[in-house]
Amino acid sequence: MLIAHFPDLDLAGWRWPHFTLRELACRCGGRFCAGAYWHDPDFLDALEALRAAVGRPLVVNSGHRCEGWNAAVGGAAQSMHRTIAVDLALAGHDRFTLLTAAERLGFTGVGLAKTFIHLDRRAVPARWYYKGSARSVSYTHLRAHETREDL
Repeated sequence: MLIAHFPDLDLAGWRWPHFTLRELACRCGGRFCAGAYWHDPDFLDALEALRAAVGRPLVVNSGHRCEGWNAAVGGAAQSMHRTIAVDLALAGHDRFTLLTAAERLGFTGVGLAKTFIHLDRRAVPARWYYKGSARSVSYTHLRAHETREDL
């Protein structure tokens, strides 16, 4: 559900203590919108569960983006950030531990970059690597390990 101005959202039922509306809302600073925010409780539940699973703070570099801000930062025209997605800083995290936990918690859109991981919950799963984030032998090993573990 799109909230045009995030301060208008009633926080009485806010149950995600490790995340704020300000960090999840559009960061265009009023250039293109009034602080739009896409509210999806299931997404936030998964994000909170991810934080619990890794046992460390998750820093949101980017959350919802309005159309103008998405274009200004070079986002894809059909970016999941236009509804709800997050780019989480990798600093202080093992990227493959974070990726594994995210997939186990239902994140189906995963993009790995050198300094961040993109997560969303799209209908058709997808994985990609941003420029500068080469595929890793460790990742291949991790995927093989996950597959054996899941049998």
